Amino acid sequence: MPKLRKYAILYALLPLLLDVFGAVPASGQAPSTPNPQLASKEINARVEALLKKMTLEEKIGQTVQYSAGFATGPSASNLTYDELVAKGQVGSMLNVVGAERTNRYQHIAMEKSRLHIPILFGLDVIHGHHTTFPVPLAVAASWDPDAAETVARVAAEEARADGIAWVFSPMVDIARDPRWGRIIESNGEDPYLSSALARAWVKGYQQGDLSKPDSVAACVKHFAAYGAVIAGRDYNAVDMSELTLRQVYLKPYRAAVDAGVATVMTSFNSINGVPATANPLTLTQILRKEWHFDGFVVSDWGAVSELKNHSIGDAATVARKALEAGTDMDMEGDLYGTEIAAQVRSGKIPESVVDEAVRRILRVKFALGLFDHPYANVGPAYTPTPERREAARKVADETMVLLKNDPVEGIGALLPLTAKAKKVALIGPMADDALDLLGAWTVAGNPKDVITLKSALSDRLGDKMLYAPGCGLLSGDEEKTLKSVTFTGAAKTVDETLPDDEKTIGEAVETARKSDIAILALGESTNWMEGEAASRVHLGFTGNQEKLLEAVVATGKPVILVVLAGRPLQLKWASEHVPAILEGWSPGIEAGPAVADVLFGDVNPSGKLPSSFPRAVGQEPLYYAQTPTGRPARGDLSHMPRDAAEKFVSRYMDEQNSALFPFGWGLSYTRFSYTKPTVDRSEVPVREVVDNHNPAVTVSVDVRNTGSVAGSEVVQLYLRNTEASVEQPLRELKGFKRVTLAPGETRRVTFPLGFDELNFYGADLKKTVEATTYDIWLGGSSLAAAETSFKTVE
Repeated sequence: MPKLRKYAILYALLPLLLDVFGAVPASGQAPSTPNPQLASKEINARVEALLKKMTLEEKIGQTVQYSAGFATGPSASNLTYDELVAKGQVGSMLNVVGAERTNRYQHIAMEKSRLHIPILFGLDVIHGHHTTFPVPLAVAASWDPDAAETVARVAAEEARADGIAWVFSPMVDIARDPRWGRIIESNGEDPYLSSALARAWVKGYQQGDLSKPDSVAACVKHFAAYGAVIAGRDYNAVDMSELTLRQVYLKPYRAAVDAGVATVMTSFNSINGVPATANPLTLTQILRKEWHFDGFVVSDWGAVSELKNHSIGDAATVARKALEAGTDMDMEGDLYGTEIAAQVRSGKIPESVVDEAVRRILRVKFALGLFDHPYANVGPAYTPTPERREAARKVADETMVLLKNDPVEGIGALLPLTAKAKKVALIGPMADDALDLLGAWTVAGNPKDVITLKSALSDRLGDKMLYAPGCGLLSGDEEKTLKSVTFTGAAKTVDETLPDDEKTIGEAVETARKSDIAILALGESTNWMEGEAASRVHLGFTGNQEKLLEAVVATGKPVILVVLAGRPLQLKWASEHVPAILEGWSPGIEAGPAVADVLFGDVNPSGKLPSSFPRAVGQEPLYYAQTPTGRPARGDLSHMPRDAAEKFVSRYMDEQNSALFPFGWGLSYTRFSYTKPTVDRSEVPVREVVDNHNPAVTVSVDVRNTGSVAGSEVVQLYLRNTEASVEQPLRELKGFKRVTLAPGETRRVTFPLGFDELNFYGADLKKTVEATTYDIWLGGSSLAAAETSFKTVE
């Protein structure tokens, strides 16, 4: 066949072939390499040269990761790591922290192993390393990608100084059920917000250049859809349509991949009957073929071994299924190191499958510069510098969400606090609890670095502050049980005398009576009740805190409630009886100063909720982006049905449908007004949206600060596709911008909308834009009321 004709045929077939293998996005954009560094010719030439020298055992060694420290599950075995490292049979280690410790193993690898391949040290660095920032869900409440980037940047610098070149962050699982304890690690319920933050986390960790000495390889997790576990119970199954998987849950992972993330971690759950750690659809078809991911995939702790519990095979079978599906590294499962070699030699697993996994791992090691600079410099012990504290405080300031600030008769709004209050009572178990203010998942964080709320208010108020702990975070029996738990499986004996909550609540009531205003600092134990393996069926305050709250409110003193918990809690009683509520999350080392900044008005609160707060746990999973129903409830029915029209609709008989505090909600000490939005085009051809990657239409609105103090507003844009071939949510976030306005200042805020904002997945599971009408709302929450619309036409 003549060459020209052969090339013409191949060229004609190329679109079909690429479409079959998922290589061209539906928008028509050509495929790209998300991380050019991992695809570089130089790095891949070095990888191939090294791979040719490796024995099968050395190759498999690169796919093995062991922990030599803190554990989040059963350990694989009591192995002698020094010997394995010397033989080149360990590719990575986790929970080895500190330059001296990492250097010790690295010297063995570089000096005693045959090919001198460095170890990649990984760690759960979730919301800072030594400098502990607010938990990720709190960072999401800032609605500020720059804040997420700051947290990641500081964490990367500190982790790399400790010999950690790989961090297991960001977690971008869409989380719509706060019963799931790991919601605190997420960016919340919305794919658009989570995607924006995912890109920022990756940028902060990797800086666009893994070879920089203070960059770390990020690891987006948990792939995939871990946040949708049934009933909010950790490690449970996920069952959803592929359309929902692609339309909602995969978007933030894709954003991280497009931002160049170097690694991906699988999730513990199954997806529609197939465990995520052995799932060819997500790990190969979507991640590799459609998204062109060039990094490597690691299992979560023991997830390869735990495939046996999913009943998909014995040890040898599940190891093969995981590897062939695309899980390149086995974290603490101890199956790749024991079950793969024999299957390769017997021909059951092609050696090329092992080679490809090793290529992916070596690419990241070369990109990080570990072959040329394997050791960390041993420096002085960490102390939080003023600069790091200032960064942590600034981020924490932005995360505070003012949920309620109703006026009190004779006083007005309680917040910000003024000099009118001669005596302020600070009450509650979270007021002086450094460990729980630090937040869950703080492997290298130190409670000694935390400035508590009691300390911060004492500095400001002096003898004007009265203090009473009120009660414990947990009831006595709960406290004793959890304090006896260890990760080794051997229970500790707890002999200490626990506080008498009845007595301390009485003392707190007396303290409140002596004050002009009472501040209650309540929450949940981040040490045991949040994070992994911390699902709850009751979302109220733990222990006797609700009883404490009700007792203090009953004194008649004005009450300010500060909620210090990583997840959304059920606050219905408080919302009905407490005039001022501030959501402070788990704020990190600058907890006290940041909360005080907002209480006293030094900082005007600007945080917005990244997750809906329920009226009752029976509403969960609860989220704003509901799809329509044929029998919608008109308005928020808060009463029993009075006729058939109120009965036979999609509603609860005993509670309103809506969230207590909805997604995007957050008040300020000033007020903002919105003009009617405008669009620069009332009609846009569909073809133009699909083919032209520039914005197809621009939406504008004028925002005015109508109050008397400066403030920052997060302007949010929501849209609804009203005539799609597949039903679309009633509202979807498609844009947001933070603006800071002086009193009386007006600013025009614009949002360009194009294919990325207007597309959806059709019944064929491909992205599309159709002729339809888009309703647009702009405002300060998902209840935004300023409205306009435009059409896409054939």
